[in-house]
Amino acid sequence: MRKHLFALGGASLLLGVSLLAAQAQTVAPTTPPEPPKFDAQGTPNFVGISDIYEYKALPEYHEPDYVKAFEDAGKLPPLKDRLPKEPLVFKASNMPDGIGVYGDVMRHVIGGRPEGWNYMAGQSQGWGGIDIGTMECLTRTGPLFEIKAEELAPMPNLAKSWEWSEDGHKLTMHLIEGAKWSDGVPFTSEDVMFFWQDNVLDPNVSPLNGASPETFGVGTTLEAVDDYTIVWTFKDAFPRQYIYQMAYGTFCPGPAHIFKPLHPKYSSNTYDQYKNAIKPEYMNIPVMGAWVPVEYRPDDIVVMRRNPYYWKVDDAGNQLPYLNEVHYRLSTWADRDVQAVAGTGDFSNLEQAESYVEALKRSADPNAPARLQFGARTIGYTLYPNLSGNGWGEPDARGQAVRELNRNEDFRKAISYALDRQRLGEALVKGPFTAIYPGGLYAGTTYYDKDSTVYYPYSLDDAKALLEKVGLKDTDGNGVLNFPAGTAGGADVEITLLANADYQTDKNLAEGVIAMMEPLGIRVIANFLTGTQRDATEQSGKFDWRVARNGAELIAVVQNTVALAPTGPQISNSHRAGTDGTMDLLPFEQEMVDTVNAFIATDDAAKRTELMKTYQKLYTEHLFGIGLTQYPGALIINKRFANIPAGAPIFMFNWAEDNIIRERVYVPADKQQSYELHPDTLPGEPGSAGPVKL
Repeated sequence: MRKHLFALGGASLLLGVSLLAAQAQTVAPTTPPEPPKFDAQGTPNFVGISDIYEYKALPEYHEPDYVKAFEDAGKLPPLKDRLPKEPLVFKASNMPDGIGVYGDVMRHVIGGRPEGWNYMAGQSQGWGGIDIGTMECLTRTGPLFEIKAEELAPMPNLAKSWEWSEDGHKLTMHLIEGAKWSDGVPFTSEDVMFFWQDNVLDPNVSPLNGASPETFGVGTTLEAVDDYTIVWTFKDAFPRQYIYQMAYGTFCPGPAHIFKPLHPKYSSNTYDQYKNAIKPEYMNIPVMGAWVPVEYRPDDIVVMRRNPYYWKVDDAGNQLPYLNEVHYRLSTWADRDVQAVAGTGDFSNLEQAESYVEALKRSADPNAPARLQFGARTIGYTLYPNLSGNGWGEPDARGQAVRELNRNEDFRKAISYALDRQRLGEALVKGPFTAIYPGGLYAGTTYYDKDSTVYYPYSLDDAKALLEKVGLKDTDGNGVLNFPAGTAGGADVEITLLANADYQTDKNLAEGVIAMMEPLGIRVIANFLTGTQRDATEQSGKFDWRVARNGAELIAVVQNTVALAPTGPQISNSHRAGTDGTMDLLPFEQEMVDTVNAFIATDDAAKRTELMKTYQKLYTEHLFGIGLTQYPGALIINKRFANIPAGAPIFMFNWAEDNIIRERVYVPADKQQSYELHPDTLPGEPGSAGPVKL
């Protein structure tokens, strides 16, 4: 019955289109409406970077009693020998609840599954905070949400300081001296150079989170001067933007002493063998992060214990982290929210809008175990057409015909007009949560300018008229538009839509898009894939359209700035080089690239503001991506945890697991529970089974 009704609708569509095409535009492009007021949004306490931490030696250091017992038994070097020359010192004056105490567990629930521990070669560790708990990067950006605007800049981390040459083409970085991997092996510039030379620069390796040479600027080089000094050389002068790229997750070195012998350059391994050599069952992988994986049960749990060599302390000299153990229960992303609200989990990034109302109801109970902390509207979804007409993804005749449609601006405008964004948002959650989002920079963020934002309001009539202008007609009367006779054999216009099956919000939005294309006579076929299969499909360009949650670049701009446009052959997930390595940028895309590069090249605040106005106009007028909806996320955190910063967003410069600075989060002694699965243990030797006890 549904098919028959759709066919009748298609017939009426065919009769009406020719009339519509002759009419003038009925709904003109405009600016988007103001987002609804949302009083539940939290506000950070803004501070300077130096208010949060510094690097210095302290007169004495302390550790948990059970760790000291390992030291007293000769199983562990003295703490002062395990710490760097000048540890990173968190200041108690910036801790919301002050100096913490040792003990307890943070129980995460995640929907991902670890593939292995070689994130440098592209292996996912399961997401949900596992990678953030194990990886440390040259710089840090997660806590920048609470940094004063006039001081906004990447924070030191493994690189404790840096300075520019007089001409601005060289950046000398000083690494933290004396820090060690969790197995006691020194961290040095060798680890940095192995990541750079044999992973980022190697065309056969694709690091997790997509680090590529272009991420740090075309023609950029890196060299080690000594064990604790590295020098970057850039083509442009003072490209401070790239220091943001040295944070999570594009410059986080792995242990060279483990992975270097496995790399094809230094062994007989293939690249696939290198990528998959360290499987998730491999325990005690050396990390620079606060916790070390010590137990893995497939489809059940990953358990991590405190890193006895962790190189950060509080200003009372207590080695961090405060929490002894971290759990990652392997379930689903939706279950993460359910368990966090119920108290059987401790932490969740509430990002699936469908769960908001119920979560708010349950958290309003004074006896609820968890609290909700809403941030700004930093979750946004976009419909991205594949704009590559150069063979990227090896499309067949139908696929190539769709690519050519995608490259037609009138076609993209038709799709935008056909989307009822108000209805899309309300289908996710009713209330003052979602905002109409035309695409590009988010309303409410630093560089957003409403007057530079072009919005094509819902108008089915305009959409139909534009499609006839493009040359699409239903020539066989089946209710679906056809390609012209000389294109794809005049077949029905069928478009595949890639979306992430791990998240209900992604699927719901994709299904909404599919339904809204039916009245146009465009048949959209869902391609819902999970995890790494979806990632691989996207990265290989084997899609027509994709619904995706946007990255940090559209929120912060200064983070991952190169990804704002196809600034390199492998940068954009919507337009990459073909097999011959050449790009086929549309004129407006080239203007976007030029604008982004000009933004990177200047420090002038006024110029940057004007450049982003230009960028926003180019993006939204020409529809590089077609915005769908924008809404806030909420941090769900068990009430027993202390030192949670006010206004911490679930996603801005990074995810909440980094934003809240987990290494200084603690549970007061009177609220601690008996959740530890491996109490009084430490990580064992790399590759050994589980943690060790005295």
